[in-house]
Amino acid sequence: MNLVAEPLASVHTPDPPFGPLARRVTRPVSIAGVQVGGGAPVVVQSMTNTDTADVASTTKQVADLWRAGSELVRITVNTAEAAAAVPRIRERLDMMGVGVPLIGDFHYNGHQLLAGEPACAEALAKYRINPGNVGFGRKRDTQFAQLIEFAIRHGKPVRIGVNWGSLDQSLAAMLMDENAMRAMPWDAGRVLREALIRSALDSAARAEELGLTRERIVLSAKVSGVQELIAVYRELATRGDYALHLGLTEAGIGSKGIVASCAALGVLLQEGIGDTIRISLTPEPGQSRTNEVVVAQELLQTMGLRAFTPMVTACPGCGRTTSTFFQELAQKVQEHVRAKMPEWKITHPGAENLTLAVMGCVVNGPGESRHANIGISLPGTGEAPSAPVFEDGEKTVTLRGENIADEFVGLIDRYVERHYGATGAGG
Repeated sequence: MNLVAEPLASVHTPDPPFGPLARRVTRPVSIAGVQVGGGAPVVVQSMTNTDTADVASTTKQVADLWRAGSELVRITVNTAEAAAAVPRIRERLDMMGVGVPLIGDFHYNGHQLLAGEPACAEALAKYRINPGNVGFGRKRDTQFAQLIEFAIRHGKPVRIGVNWGSLDQSLAAMLMDENAMRAMPWDAGRVLREALIRSALDSAARAEELGLTRERIVLSAKVSGVQELIAVYRELATRGDYALHLGLTEAGIGSKGIVASCAALGVLLQEGIGDTIRISLTPEPGQSRTNEVVVAQELLQTMGLRAFTPMVTACPGCGRTTSTFFQELAQKVQEHVRAKMPEWKITHPGAENLTLAVMGCVVNGPGESRHANIGISLPGTGEAPSAPVFEDGEKTVTLRGENIADEFVGLIDRYVERHYGATGAGG
């Protein structure tokens, strides 16, 4: 089936007013203490790519993702060995003080795995079910019901996650037949989008009939095209008040994956759609899995929806900035505050809202620096070798010499100490 998207004008919703974004209010879902929906802040989620049966490597990656800021972590549960490993992973994480909720990702055989490993069913904080491959033919309804019954028995919420790569083909065929009877048939793309939406909503309705309350259901309907994702979620948001998980199903690698994800999710978040997000990046060789968490955080923070770590405004450079020093300083500052944030989050709450500027010449340097809580205007090519520093709009000091970078980082640390309420024994 070739997907040809309709012009989005046909599904356009009014632009929200400038200022704080109006959020679509959905049913709140509690996932081991993390609230999704119900007006709660948008939650960042990620997923491991380790073999879950490898307890040590999976535990390490979950902990790494949590330390990077992932508030929910999904793990693959595809074999009896993986299911048996889940409670051991949970136990190790708890011993490390890593309380992040674990979500079990089930395809094809989830009903068997949960039946065979009750400890796995209990250790997981949420189950993810794909209606397109929960079962086939006569077994589909039975096996879906078994998964929902496990969730009810163990008091777990469920994400009913539809993907266009594993769409229920019988539903798609039925909708194509219905479409052929229309006086003005829809194009194939619209039929496919309707199949995704119907699969999610019909499955949610069936789960409710089985006894799973709406407050334990999260929906997703993922595709890999930006315009298609926007159209699907705009429509899905109009048909119910379920909490919604956003993400392109295969965003891609590197800058392509980042741009595609942010383009799609940025539009939906701007319209108040979405309660939890994942940036599904293909890691570049040797790259940390945690990069997808950083991108998700930065998307939410740049849109003004969350604050995770101080953000650095830095100029892109031009012919006036032939030195690379301002680039190196901007990188050092960003890495420093990100490394300090786990400590500051406890000892200096609010430091995540700090704004910083590292500018490369006199053209915009002083102006941008004055707009930040603390900013520095470095000398461009041919300028006097001095770097004025501004704090909350006022020039406080001028740095010179070989130690500008270390001195500026020290000024940031002292600013945090003075302006954000310290807690604990030393506060």
